[in-house]
Amino acid sequence: MAQAPGYRKLMSWTDAPIMPTPGAVGLIIKTIADMENIEAVGVDIGGATTDVFSVFRPGEGNEGVFNRTVSANLGMSYSVSNVFAEATLPMVMRWVPFNMNERDLRNRVKNKMIRPTTIPQSMEELIFEQAIAKEALRLAFVQHKNFATVLKGVQQQRTIADAFEQTASGATLVNMMTLDILVGSGGVLSHAPRRQQAALMLIDGFLPEGVTRLAVDSIFMMPQLGVLSTVQKQAATEVFNKDCLIHLGTCVAPAGQVKKGGPVMDYKITLPDGRVESGTLNFGEMKLIKLGVGENGLPLKAEAELKPHHGLDLGRGKGHDVNTELSGGVVGIILDGRGRPFELPRDENIRVEELKSWMAELDIYPAEALNR
Repeated sequence: MAQAPGYRKLMSWTDAPIMPTPGAVGLIIKTIADMENIEAVGVDIGGATTDVFSVFRPGEGNEGVFNRTVSANLGMSYSVSNVFAEATLPMVMRWVPFNMNERDLRNRVKNKMIRPTTIPQSMEELIFEQAIAKEALRLAFVQHKNFATVLKGVQQQRTIADAFEQTASGATLVNMMTLDILVGSGGVLSHAPRRQQAALMLIDGFLPEGVTRLAVDSIFMMPQLGVLSTVQKQAATEVFNKDCLIHLGTCVAPAGQVKKGGPVMDYKITLPDGRVESGTLNFGEMKLIKLGVGENGLPLKAEAELKPHHGLDLGRGKGHDVNTELSGGVVGIILDGRGRPFELPRDENIRVEELKSWMAELDIYPAEALNR
């Protein structure tokens, strides 16, 4: 970038440092995590690269550790063939709720690579493109987790508590159970026709555990706010929360596995208007509870009593109840009972029916698109 024509002249026009986009996006993610004392993951999925940013605190009271990775071979246009090749056809097609001709699929991928500015022209193309996006997000996050590790060979001061935790050097810092917020950016997420689609891409790509807020950058403002944070952190934080983010809602996903059809969690959610949503979430189910945003654009809050069944964990230990406050959004509260680790059924007919069930419950696509 420093060798680009006119760069020196541009430097003379500004008092603030000139930053590459990934550096600026990472800076606002770190600023938000530090100021709000939370753990955060951000992703920016573009045409050629997918950048992942994270701030996690390895231990109680520790300072947040920031990591950034750039997956230069994972993108949605110029690099889409790389995603297809690295993920493999079966991994992409597992997210598609109908059969598609393999030759046609490969032609669509190549067309997207040589005509990168094109957008899906049919519902079938949209579903296929979002299936590729889920795999690009998954692969980029795998690379990020492998990079974001405790340094090997570094002598560390350890307490008795650390010894019991068995935190080994070289272990990843990424802990999805303690993650507070997951923020997505990039055209496939920010410009998805329905916000529910962006929420499901984030959930399926990252598989959050416990209670995690979801949001997308609505107008690609994060790079500018990253630069602003170097001179005015408070202003950058307020604009980020009130004007930049579209708050999608909260994902509640118990970690663990149970027999298919068995209960995963009992829940009682008291909404701001006094209404109560309660019931039992069964294994393999997803449920959507509507909880929107207020007049100020910030998410409404609900009080929740969550009771995971034996062997399942929501962040307080297996089988321990969690009483917490859940944030709403333009999508709402998503209860994900598919288990962690997550695996789709191997039987083709069962897989398709379950995909359709989840997509119908969350209103991901029009009904006619799922009933083909």
